[in-house]
Amino acid sequence: MLFQHPSLHRVISLTLRTSTTCSCRRAMALTLLQRLPKQVRQIGKYRCASACANSGLLFKCQTEQHLSVASLCTLSTNCIRNHGYRKLQLDLSRRRLTTIVREPSFVASSSVGLHKDSFPRFCLTQMHHPTPAEQQAFHMRLNKCTSSRQVFRFLYSVEVMTDSMAAASLHRVADLEQGENCLKDPSVLEELIIRALCKQLEEDSGRLTDGGLVSALLACTRLYLDPWSTLMVRLVSESQERLDRGYLNIGQLCVLGRAMLALEGPGSVMLEQVMSQIQKQEPAQWSLPELRAVYKLLHNGAGFDGKYCDLLNAMHSHAVTVTSHMNPATVSELLSVLTSLNQTQAMPLVISLCKRAVRHVPHFTDEELTLVLGALMHFGHSDHYFVDAMEKYVPTMAFTSHPETISKVMQFFGRRNILSPVVFDAVADSFVYRADEYTTSQVARQIMPFGKLGYLPPNAADMFRKVETILHSRFSHFQPRTLINVLHSCILVERFPVNFVSKVFSSYFLQQLQDQGTGIDRYVLAQLTQLYMTMKLECPFYEGPQLLPQYRVKSFLTPGHSLESPVDIHLYNYVKTGLVDLLGARSYFGSKVLTPYCYTLDVEIKLDEEGFVLPASYNDEVYKRIALCIDGQKRYTSNRKQLLGKEAIKQRHLRLLGYEIIQIPFYEFDQLQNKSSVGEYLHQKIFPHSYRLSW
Repeated sequence: MLFQHPSLHRVISLTLRTSTTCSCRRAMALTLLQRLPKQVRQIGKYRCASACANSGLLFKCQTEQHLSVASLCTLSTNCIRNHGYRKLQLDLSRRRLTTIVREPSFVASSSVGLHKDSFPRFCLTQMHHPTPAEQQAFHMRLNKCTSSRQVFRFLYSVEVMTDSMAAASLHRVADLEQGENCLKDPSVLEELIIRALCKQLEEDSGRLTDGGLVSALLACTRLYLDPWSTLMVRLVSESQERLDRGYLNIGQLCVLGRAMLALEGPGSVMLEQVMSQIQKQEPAQWSLPELRAVYKLLHNGAGFDGKYCDLLNAMHSHAVTVTSHMNPATVSELLSVLTSLNQTQAMPLVISLCKRAVRHVPHFTDEELTLVLGALMHFGHSDHYFVDAMEKYVPTMAFTSHPETISKVMQFFGRRNILSPVVFDAVADSFVYRADEYTTSQVARQIMPFGKLGYLPPNAADMFRKVETILHSRFSHFQPRTLINVLHSCILVERFPVNFVSKVFSSYFLQQLQDQGTGIDRYVLAQLTQLYMTMKLECPFYEGPQLLPQYRVKSFLTPGHSLESPVDIHLYNYVKTGLVDLLGARSYFGSKVLTPYCYTLDVEIKLDEEGFVLPASYNDEVYKRIALCIDGQKRYTSNRKQLLGKEAIKQRHLRLLGYEIIQIPFYEFDQLQNKSSVGEYLHQKIFPHSYRLSW
């Protein structure tokens, strides 16, 4: 009887220790087998089916005709232990490893030999377990592979790998080949090494460790394997069994949840079961990797539509306490998650992550920095320490970083109204040399902040000459609205794109603009109108097409996105009170006056030819009009006393239209202590060469 030979494993192990070469070990082991009863010799043709889910089983690559002695020992031991065995399928029948997009043929050789058509075989073994150092070296070499072919060559050289290492290999291939909803090169699934891995995962799904099982399932979804293939069905079925038994820890639950999201979407029953088990845990007890894993699961689709608010709030509270331990990748990832889930209630965590990001600014990858800047823009937050760090870093990376990262840097400073000459000058210098490799969107996003903040760099002539060259060569490549944004930004800083405005005012271009949606929105019409006014007021030599009346607006001041900033109501009330005292009555000045030129005046004062103030209702005998610009803090850059571009062009145009501009900046008015100082200040501003009038 087979189980009457308990010394088999000990005899073969002793033989292995006393042999000095692989060939000697193989020959001696075969000799021993020939002396054993027929049942034991059949072990080479059969393998046992014992459940070893928690035994840390390994995969060993086999390309020889016979099983290795190590595998033989394991098979013998397992068979003796379990009193049973099943057919070991050495000959592989014709199979298919399919994806959702394509089904490459799965052709196997009929032998497992050392011939050129040999099929790599991964057999179970519990001997020669890789040390942690060996596993780390494996992952390092795997991550250095820059193509799938390099991965395959590397795997052919590996003798022993764990199931988690096998899953990591599939993940690396997915990293290198994953496209949008399909593989870039589906033929990678035809590789013998990939088919061998998938075959072994399919046959021994019940023997995989918990981590190896869910990781392999996720890797298969990333390779877009057919969800109804035998491999996927077995992996899902085994995962369901272990989920039901509650065997999976937080990290493994998250990996399984991501796999089910890919397979079945947010409505997956298994996903709900995963989230139910996660919610039973206490986030305050999670490690940082576990916290990060749950955030990633929610970010991938499980946390949308307002689900799991209580869980998220508890996670935010815990995350605040561990931000000091977060590396650049974690900071970037968490900010991206908070953005995608629109966690506006998590501002304490956003602020804490921003403070942590200050330390990591020089160490972020381009992609990570792009995500961080996008999140800070989304939440409307900026820290002056973070800005300082960016001012030190941007000049060092402007010529080397990805164009999208440079564009996001400029978007951040423009959106937050932060004028940093150091950053803007560095980007302007790099733009002159690198703009040819930028997309039209990246060109626009780098130029627009200069116009918005009303800043001209030292190399302005070279920069705008480059803009003109790009417009000439790639005019038709620009989306209509993107093009208008570029041209409008130019006029804000007194750079007049005369040659291109004529094309914009053409009926063909305006029709293209309308075809982009249901019509042209009011903000775009306002930009077109201001372009038209600029040509009339500042470029009298322009003789191109005119903007048709139906495309012009009556006022630049509109709710929401506007070409004018509304007056600060508190500052206006203080000024109004001072004007009543100065002029003697409220009727001697107008408020929020809409001019025929689309601009709205904060305060208008009319004078006759002798310099006397006329009532605001008078329209005859007006010799001079004074426009008081009550410039609150929002009309300036956030860190400097410089008007935004849209306010500067407004005042410039009003002067050209005959108005006398009197600025009342907030930083001057805030220094006034009392009512009399306000009156004196206004008198000096409006009538600097006259004694105070008496009424």
